[in-house]
Amino acid sequence: MTTRFHPASSPDFVPAPQLRELQSQRLRAVVRRVYDQTKLYRNRINEAGLRPESIESIDDIAQLPFTVKSDLRDTYPFGLFASPMDEIVRLHASSGTTGKPIVVAYNRHDVEIWAEVIERALVSFGLHEGDILQNSYGYGLFTGGLGLHYGGERLGATVIPTSGGNTDRQIMIMKDFGVSAICCTPSYFLHILDRAAEIGVDLRSLPLRAGIFGAEPWTDAMRQHIEQAADIKAYDIYGLTEIIGPGVGAECHCQNGIHIFEDHFYPEIIDPNTGQPLPDGETGELVLTTLSKQAMPILRFRTRDVTSLVSEPCPCGRTIRRIHRISHRTDDMIIIRGCNVFPSQIETALLEVEGALPHYQIILTRSRGLDQMEVQIEVNAQILSDRIGAMEELQARFAKQIEHIIGLHVVVTLAEPRTLPRSEGKLRRVMDQRNL
Repeated sequence: MTTRFHPASSPDFVPAPQLRELQSQRLRAVVRRVYDQTKLYRNRINEAGLRPESIESIDDIAQLPFTVKSDLRDTYPFGLFASPMDEIVRLHASSGTTGKPIVVAYNRHDVEIWAEVIERALVSFGLHEGDILQNSYGYGLFTGGLGLHYGGERLGATVIPTSGGNTDRQIMIMKDFGVSAICCTPSYFLHILDRAAEIGVDLRSLPLRAGIFGAEPWTDAMRQHIEQAADIKAYDIYGLTEIIGPGVGAECHCQNGIHIFEDHFYPEIIDPNTGQPLPDGETGELVLTTLSKQAMPILRFRTRDVTSLVSEPCPCGRTIRRIHRISHRTDDMIIIRGCNVFPSQIETALLEVEGALPHYQIILTRSRGLDQMEVQIEVNAQILSDRIGAMEELQARFAKQIEHIIGLHVVVTLAEPRTLPRSEGKLRRVMDQRNL
């Protein structure tokens, strides 16, 4: 598959020396801005023995202090703003399920940059003017909905702001409006697939050709399942509230990594334990610096996302670097009986066993001081109607495959289709009941 060139993609093909000069220029400006306007950064730059003029080029970025999520909570709500309130035109916030929400600000310049990078993402997926884009990310304080909305309009697509929920209506709109691309979380699209099958709608018969999925980790096995079930191309879009929202990076039609729009967001990979930078190609924690955001610039934000930077040329011709798809987060790690386990490992294991559906849930409990893990997996209805021996055999296969990947024996429970929790937003797959 090839895609036609779109002028919005021009910054993705800038020669490396020209890009580095632009990055250096923007880094100098953003360091000066946060030093002059933000108390937290001024104090930390001083504590590091630096002055704004100490940062001469992008090569000096490792001298700057890190920013972590707790910094945004500690300065709640407006402590990291670098623009006065009369210049701020938009506020977004995280859900705040673990305490104070993360609040982020945008001035008019920032909103324009956001629309620009989303347009570049959509172009990289092969979308163009005239496409009909169903935006099923949540609107409101969550950055997903409005981020994709403005970028889609900038591209010239017809944007349908369905937001999340009311799945039957989503399917009706997809069918009646001739939708060619849909944006949502991968877990919600799985729910759409299930419900469409229940009401007799075959998504493969619709004009839908692309799915734009983000806001939660998902595996290549999940991609293959979605692409086969809906007969679409499933693309990964990357972003996070603290940086700008969706649009920090996106796959191209080659689907071999997420291109970071590094003229606006500079990526580094560090050792998560030592904080030391790692060279391209090595796996570690992704760190991002905003190079052009004005209302709330962020220096060296520790994303907790584990990946690696790829500097080798992409067949699409883009010169901006790309990251491998996020394998997991350092903060979604489950420690059980001394072993480190990530939900994505469970997903990989179950989708390698025939009969599994892409819906599962992990239940953590503690009995007599010993941690226990139960994995509940939806399977095809036919399997549950077979003889008991067949079910036991399938449970054993699941348990063996999971143990092969994570090194632990777990309890496997088979569930009927559409009985495990679904989500219209980000799906919570791990239920930790060990401290109840």
